[in-house]
Amino acid sequence: MGDTDMNRTTAQDKWRAVASATGPADRAAAEAGIRLAYRTAGLAEPARVLWADSPLAAVALVRGLTDPGRSVRDAVRTRPWAAERRRLHDTLGPAGWAAHWQATGAGLWDLTRALADRIRAGVTEAVTAGSGGSVREETAVRLVLLDAVLGQHDAAWLAAFDGRGERLAGLAAVAEQAGWWWPYENVAVVGERPVELHRDEAGRLDRGDGPALAYSDGFALHAWRGMPVAAAFLAGLADLAPERIRAEENAELRRVMLEYYGYDRYLTASGARHEHCDETGVLWRVELADDEDVAMVEVVNSTPEPDGSHRTYWLRVPPTTRTAREGVAWTFGLESDAYAPLVQT
Repeated sequence: MGDTDMNRTTAQDKWRAVASATGPADRAAAEAGIRLAYRTAGLAEPARVLWADSPLAAVALVRGLTDPGRSVRDAVRTRPWAAERRRLHDTLGPAGWAAHWQATGAGLWDLTRALADRIRAGVTEAVTAGSGGSVREETAVRLVLLDAVLGQHDAAWLAAFDGRGERLAGLAAVAEQAGWWWPYENVAVVGERPVELHRDEAGRLDRGDGPALAYSDGFALHAWRGMPVAAAFLAGLADLAPERIRAEENAELRRVMLEYYGYDRYLTASGARHEHCDETGVLWRVELADDEDVAMVEVVNSTPEPDGSHRTYWLRVPPTTRTAREGVAWTFGLESDAYAPLVQT
């Protein structure tokens, strides 16, 4: 790996850690970054820097300000970013820029964008829930959210410019220490980072026994493999029974229940129908009202464990599957007649 590739990898790793960071900010360092961002944009430093414990609390604080002045987000964030992108694009050329982006920010983009969208939705839901779902209230919250600089969740594009743009140094310094922040002429409002963040292997918010994202003031988001769920729903998963799963009318929530409960356990408890058996495994089926069937192939690993036992696996396959071979072949992206392993594992 060359020095350039190594630098790109280091930058991506650094900003991935920033995007996932939890815990209290170094407020002095973050405030210094804010003042630098203002000066770099040719603006007077804000007279005050106010802190909030979460994006929800920050939105409430911004809405309560009497004279914040106009938003300077465009001058502090948008224009410096556009100028640096144009400069780097001109330096590297279209193909060079595309390769650079793929090696730095692209790997973080989907993760940070999805998380930012979920936070916006969570803040909006929390505020409007207290106002009876007022459209006017929702619009007001959305407008405040548009003024936000995303701090640590701007990690994707900051990774692309890491060490390359002095005009972004202030923004980078804030992102390394804080969450979202709101720059106005007279005041900057800054949010703390979360105290908890739980994701699955794909980077989606995911936790079955508590909030997947939580802030110190109690603002929290609950999710199961990226799907937003209510805290009360998660609390009930510990006492799941097959009858409760079958009674759930929402198909998406029912799938969450099945994943949490365990397909193999559910099949056993539900009296699943033994539909087909061949040398590849056993196909089981459970019919669900108002939803697709649950079809699973039971396969046994031919390679023994250290203790000599053979582990059993359950593979979820499409409900249209009619034979065990067809199901196993599907997991490899093959048609049934093309699946002919030399050694079954």
